[in-house]
Amino acid sequence: MPVATEFDQSIMREQTSSVKFDARQAVFGRDDVIPVWVADMDFAAPEAVTAALKARAEHPVYGYTLFPESLYQSIIDWFAVRHDWHIERDSILMAPGVVPSLHAACLAYAQPGEGVIVQPPVYPPFFSSVRHTGREVIENPLLQDSDTGQYRMDLDHLEQCASRANARILMLCSPHNPVGRVWSEAELSAVLDIARRHGLVVVSDEIHCDLIYPDKQPHRMLATLAGPNDALVMAVAPSKSFNMPGLGLSALVIADPERRQALKAVFDSMHLPQCNPFSVAGFEAGYRHGAEWLDQLMQYLQGNRDYVMQQVASRLPGIRVSAPEGTYLMWLDCRELGLDAAALKSFFVKDAGVGMNPGGSFGEQGTGFMRLNIGCPRSVLEEVIARIEAALASL
Repeated sequence: MPVATEFDQSIMREQTSSVKFDARQAVFGRDDVIPVWVADMDFAAPEAVTAALKARAEHPVYGYTLFPESLYQSIIDWFAVRHDWHIERDSILMAPGVVPSLHAACLAYAQPGEGVIVQPPVYPPFFSSVRHTGREVIENPLLQDSDTGQYRMDLDHLEQCASRANARILMLCSPHNPVGRVWSEAELSAVLDIARRHGLVVVSDEIHCDLIYPDKQPHRMLATLAGPNDALVMAVAPSKSFNMPGLGLSALVIADPERRQALKAVFDSMHLPQCNPFSVAGFEAGYRHGAEWLDQLMQYLQGNRDYVMQQVASRLPGIRVSAPEGTYLMWLDCRELGLDAAALKSFFVKDAGVGMNPGGSFGEQGTGFMRLNIGCPRSVLEEVIARIEAALASL
């Protein structure tokens, strides 16, 4: 099937217990908004993933399951080929998802009241994982270029944050959700230098590492720049790459045995993870057989990204957007509309009938922004733009 045809297909997701579709009434107060919020895509997973799940389902016993060696090897092979990152088998710790891993890292590497550095605007669990575990959030806000809209790290301020007596962990989002930056090698090297000087554990969420636009700089896995003594936890998963986040399985790569054991002890204390036989099957199939599908996906997403860029510039006055380098998320700057956070959310939901993530949920620095998920057929984005354009005309 041609790329455009495959990803242009509309798949009915209502009444599948989909958060993105079936929670609209609860989240937005109406069930007819176009859902372009939760970070999963509306595309069918690669056929190999579905085939692997069907094959496992054909065996009628769904008992307690081990992580097979083939699963570990699929991780090693994928990252060697796609990212030139050579992972030692013993450094891999399977985990029940990246978000639980953020919580576990706070428990493992910081004591109650100690500090965890985050770089807002950033994925909300970066905040909640710190607060819910009784640790202190230390904010190192990103800086935005007023002309281009592109973000960069405030490395001088990061140094100040890291020098605080109670700072223990830096949570890095790479590529960054929601601003779409793919951090450069120079930026990542600077982060590692700061972490070394101040004894920080760097927890690097690289779940979007495969979702890099062909016309942008490649993603560099932080571990490929790290030295043998760097305190580094790498969080990866095929869930975003192959659109199967509901399967709930990820991997942590931690070279240091003591640091790996500390995190494992947290999971063990909560009897996590229980190994799901379907998660194992889908995870391995994605990494083994999903490369061609992923390449086609990124071509399609680039077309979606460019379409939104063009349409926002020509049809949506008061809204600005810069092209993300990675992820299928776009960060709409709506501050020129002059609406406060509540009014902005009401405008999109009630006036435009479009359900997006309000920027304020990504930290105070996101106020006035909205996060748009472009992992959907082009026709959906066409309707999103048309609805917002009509609502703006009546504003």
